[in-house]
Amino acid sequence: MGEFSEKKETCGTVCLKYLLFTYNCCFWLAGLAVMAVGIWTLALKSDYISLLASGTYLATAYILVVAGVVVMVTGVLGCCATFKERRNLLRLYFMLLLLIFLLEVIAGVLAYVYYQQLNTELKENLKDTMTKRYHQPGHEGVTSAVDKLQQEFHCCGSNNSQDWRDSEWIRSGEAGGRVVPDSCCKTVVAGCGQRDHASNIYKVEGGCITKLETFVQEHLRVIGAVGIGVACVQVFGMIFTCCLYRSLKLEHY
Repeated sequence: MGEFSEKKETCGTVCLKYLLFTYNCCFWLAGLAVMAVGIWTLALKSDYISLLASGTYLATAYILVVAGVVVMVTGVLGCCATFKERRNLLRLYFMLLLLIFLLEVIAGVLAYVYYQQLNTELKENLKDTMTKRYHQPGHEGVTSAVDKLQQEFHCCGSNNSQDWRDSEWIRSGEAGGRVVPDSCCKTVVAGCGQRDHASNIYKVEGGCITKLETFVQEHLRVIGAVGIGVACVQVFGMIFTCCLYRSLKLEHY
């Protein structure tokens, strides 16, 4: 009877080991995906960050990159801990899982909170950013972001093209007779911003603010979904780890 019980326990431990190993392989790939989403946001989708007053969007992307790196390292550690059957390694692995879980929950919550606040922030700050910093010394990033925003989303001004009447650049006389930036034009050529007729520039209802809001919200949904989704998967990893930890005998030194 005792032999049967011991054999049954060993089979349970083996099953848990392979289950946790399989989980760690999937977990490592998930870490790669999380890191990729973070890098994708920072490298390819960060052009408009200079137009946002809050640093929350940038912070969520950095959290995902850090979490992705830690996940990949943790996945390797989890495989080692599983096959070496070292309880101390399993403890460390569990603590890292918990840390990553918290990081990804934070990223998801930040993305959700900022998603709710984005409309108010853009209404309060985007026009001032565009009119007071465009083509001003030290704000080359804003100038580039505004030009790309207007060209990519076929819009002109924060709310409409009339916003550019308040532009410090337009008022300064350095604009060369332009009433809007050349990036407002449907066909961009030097000096095309001197004429603001609807046949020449983009006069979109709602201006650039609605376009930028939609763009950022779509990426916040991706960041939030990835963060919360992987965090939920980690709950199973922590459960498997606890089960394997309890099933292993105490280490012998």
